[in-house]
Amino acid sequence: MAGALIRIEDLRKSFGTTRVLKGVDLEVQRGQVVAIIGPSGSGKSTLLRCINLLTIPDGGRIAVGDHAVAFQGQRTALPSERALAKFRASTGMVFQHFNLFPHMTVLHNVMEGPVTVLRKSRPEAEQTARELLAKVGLQDRAQHFPDKLSGGQKQRVAIARALAMKPEVMLFDECTSALDPELVGEVLGVIQDLAKDGMTMILVTHEIAFAREVADHVVFMRDGVIVEAGPPGDVIDHPRNESLRAFLGRFNASLAAGANAR
Repeated sequence: MAGALIRIEDLRKSFGTTRVLKGVDLEVQRGQVVAIIGPSGSGKSTLLRCINLLTIPDGGRIAVGDHAVAFQGQRTALPSERALAKFRASTGMVFQHFNLFPHMTVLHNVMEGPVTVLRKSRPEAEQTARELLAKVGLQDRAQHFPDKLSGGQKQRVAIARALAMKPEVMLFDECTSALDPELVGEVLGVIQDLAKDGMTMILVTHEIAFAREVADHVVFMRDGVIVEAGPPGDVIDHPRNESLRAFLGRFNASLAAGANAR
């Protein structure tokens, strides 16, 4: 597709004898929000880490904007460290755990990447950091250290830190799974605002209701392959594949059990 910002072709990855990705093809359009759902061990997080080249695929091809890398196992010619850093900078990533620098204030956590990687001046980086902290509702926490924040606040700082690198796409790897239930909404609210702003995003999530609400395109993965993909109204509300119907059935059952427990 002409508007594709991300193109993934025949992506393969194994860890030892375990094949985790078995030939994944995926295109993400500029401004699109793609939610990836599926059971544990289906390859969702590995796919996300391959897009950011935190995990190096064994085969296939990844293109993000104008940057493309083809993988041929041991014969893969990886980009230089500088080119690799530039490639990763185009894909901001937010993990399950916040990975904030504990010895830095919130403000300096958000400033660090632009200063050290993008070579921005400290005044410029500080202005950007303060704007982003306001965007995620944490402007009053700029001088706090991470240990003084709630889990939801830490994750919002992690989002601001990723945005400070001015990425073309944001990758979210189960970014609410480590949070207490009452803190999930504040993080999902920030992601929803980014979607309204037109940020291209790929979300690996177990929040099925949120995926239905915010995503333009939903991908269901199982056993290292994409089993079904399409608009959320089709994939979530009218699944065709039996394994997807079973997965959603377990999800709905767990929701019902939680509601009955309350």
